[in-house]
Amino acid sequence: MSADPVRFGIVGSGWRSEFFVRLARALPGRLAVTGVVTRSAARGAEVEAGWGVPAFRTVEELTAASPAPEFVIPSVPWSQTGPVTARLVALGVPVLAETPPAADLAGLREVWRETGGSGLVQVAEQYPLMPGHAARRAVAGEGVIGEVTSVQLSSTHLYHAVSLIRHLLGIGFEPATVTARSFSAPLADPLTKDGWSGDLTPKDAATTLALLDFGGRTGLYDFTDNQWWNPLRARRMVVRGSLGEIVDDTVVRMADPRTPVASPLVRRQTGTDLNLEGRELHHIAFDGRVVYRNAYPGAGFSEDDLAVVDLLCRTGAWVRGEGPEPYPLAEGCQDHLIGLAITESARTGQPVTTAREPWAG
Repeated sequence: MSADPVRFGIVGSGWRSEFFVRLARALPGRLAVTGVVTRSAARGAEVEAGWGVPAFRTVEELTAASPAPEFVIPSVPWSQTGPVTARLVALGVPVLAETPPAADLAGLREVWRETGGSGLVQVAEQYPLMPGHAARRAVAGEGVIGEVTSVQLSSTHLYHAVSLIRHLLGIGFEPATVTARSFSAPLADPLTKDGWSGDLTPKDAATTLALLDFGGRTGLYDFTDNQWWNPLRARRMVVRGSLGEIVDDTVVRMADPRTPVASPLVRRQTGTDLNLEGRELHHIAFDGRVVYRNAYPGAGFSEDDLAVVDLLCRTGAWVRGEGPEPYPLAEGCQDHLIGLAITESARTGQPVTTAREPWAG
């Protein structure tokens, strides 16, 4: 990518916005925040003092400022993502819309009608870029386990999970029949995004199970409330193929017609014992070769940070004409379409089959 840092602006000043600012501050040679749009002058003053970036009241002020952002991230409530995206597109500004790109199906259709033909909108879906998922996708994409036929995922929720399932299965915009159920059971919830609660009292938590039938290829979705944070609920993934499977970080396949073998996906994680390189992931290897490499060594990023930074840099390369689209709006719409079907099926107890929507082309 070009040597100058990628410049981007943000609409909204919530915790996700601060996430983007923090990452840009950690990589000043690669990323720069040109400003943040806040709803009030008082919040703008807090942002300028706490985050060290200019604050604006409107997207017009943000995009007209110097230096101008090369793209803008609407990091606002779901109901506002579509309208803010449309305003930015009307100004001719590339957009990296937060997930999901609209709140509901009507909103998805509206944002596609207003902006889909512009070629200016990408979606901030980082999960396929997370190191472990990227490594599994690389191994599966090489045909090591043959044709991928099913994915079982218990990790993240709705559109994020759907994105992983679709990309591992190689699913585009094919209709999906979704059969989902939700169950409640007591579970302690000691950790949330706000920190440790100190409370181990079990409270009812919902678990949603869903079968996604893509007509021969299937996904199994399993998510419990706050599974992202709760240390009492692990994350699991099974990718099954015609010649083997990947179970979390283990790849099983045949070495020859009589010899099944298992090989691990091995992380090189520094900063342990006497290693003084700093605590971070350097690469993931499979059978002695690297299938994922940290492109931002020295920053000490978590794996989620690595995925988001990679998405920001890929978006910068795209707006400069130096790389492909990182995650087109149509993909984000399809992810949320199926996520909405999971929610609807769990609510009604009836199967839901998605239709072919306008963004499918």
